[in-house]
Amino acid sequence: MGEPSVPCPHIALSWPPDGSVTLEWIRRLTAILDWSSRNLPPSDLPTLLPSPVLLRILLAASDVLHKEPNCVRVQADDDLSGVVVVGDVHGQLHDVLFLLEDAGFPGEDRLFVFNGDYVDRGAWGLETFVLLLAWKVFLPHRVFLLRGNHESKYCTSVYGFENEVMVKYGDQGKQVYRKCLRCFEGLPLASIIADCIYTAHGGLFRSMNITPSKRSKGKKGQKIVTNSNTSSLKLGSLEELSKARRTVLDPPWEGSNLIPGDVLWSDPSLGLGLSPNEERGIGLLWGPDCTEEFLKKNQFKLIIRSHEGPDARVKRHNLTGMDSGYTIDHDVESGKLITLFSAPDYPQFQASKERYNNRGAYIVLRPPDFSTPFFHTFEAIKPRPQVSAYYDYEEVIDSDEELDLKSMNNGSSTEGVASGQTD
Repeated sequence: MGEPSVPCPHIALSWPPDGSVTLEWIRRLTAILDWSSRNLPPSDLPTLLPSPVLLRILLAASDVLHKEPNCVRVQADDDLSGVVVVGDVHGQLHDVLFLLEDAGFPGEDRLFVFNGDYVDRGAWGLETFVLLLAWKVFLPHRVFLLRGNHESKYCTSVYGFENEVMVKYGDQGKQVYRKCLRCFEGLPLASIIADCIYTAHGGLFRSMNITPSKRSKGKKGQKIVTNSNTSSLKLGSLEELSKARRTVLDPPWEGSNLIPGDVLWSDPSLGLGLSPNEERGIGLLWGPDCTEEFLKKNQFKLIIRSHEGPDARVKRHNLTGMDSGYTIDHDVESGKLITLFSAPDYPQFQASKERYNNRGAYIVLRPPDFSTPFFHTFEAIKPRPQVSAYYDYEEVIDSDEELDLKSMNNGSSTEGVASGQTD
């Protein structure tokens, strides 16, 4: 498709008269987002991307996303030049623009699968998310956007995205944020590429088809399955994944709908078996034996997950660091487990003077079998435009640890937000 042209960005973007997003429209959107991030105060973004147009993008994308299953099947054939898999990008718009150009833009011969975490920490989460949503609306069967743990009400209230939207869209901010939350709920949890690669933001998940060790009473006496007996944990099936309820503001950390939280928050370990992810307070840790079991049972060759940047990996001394944007964490008989991180020089705002200076990476899967990963690493685009952070990065922890679980909307949806109810 070639490099997007850069037309004069001084004319506000309008919604296509026939409601059909085109490549030229995406080129204009890209130019506006790039130019405004470098030349305008954040609160002036609506002068080029008016709120009615932004809301139309969010609505169109939400309609597409909510029709997709929890685990999307990405059909790949020999006519493709490749499938590009992308990890966390965290609002680093200019690195995303480079990645799209470097990998080759989405098209009939090139598919993209994004593993989530489009927003938070970086200063251009809204621009990044909106651009990728526009690509999704334009090429719904060529661009696949999965949910990350940061696509939630709790994380976006702590790590900057909610505040970013309010600063940029003022009086319309609440409505824009609410529509973003609705899109978050619609994002699928996982993908299967070419019938042999499983991708998800965090990774594997537990089976809920087990007898809980005890029950506790929730609100109004409702019984909640807790599955607190760790000896009863076992891997879940793709069928169970397909039946999980993903339309929640925050993935539940207790109850009977734990699979979304597992898929978005879990981490690999070098220890054997499944265990609760005590460090994060939600999700699981799984060992190489679980990777082998999951690959063998489903006849997969690869698991590509994301979720852990250099700040998280520096605290896990038994696992490889994230200096190169990817790690191979498990290499077992049936295949490999890869962690992929696509935000270079992350996080954008860092309290310490010494930066991680990590590279970002993306993976290209090529025909005929698509099961061999080709790694492409890249440096951050610098200098970044000068901008203030939208969260207190000196006080907020860097790797999502010690979650305030009581502040999470455990299982509620945007319908509750729209009506003012979040319980």
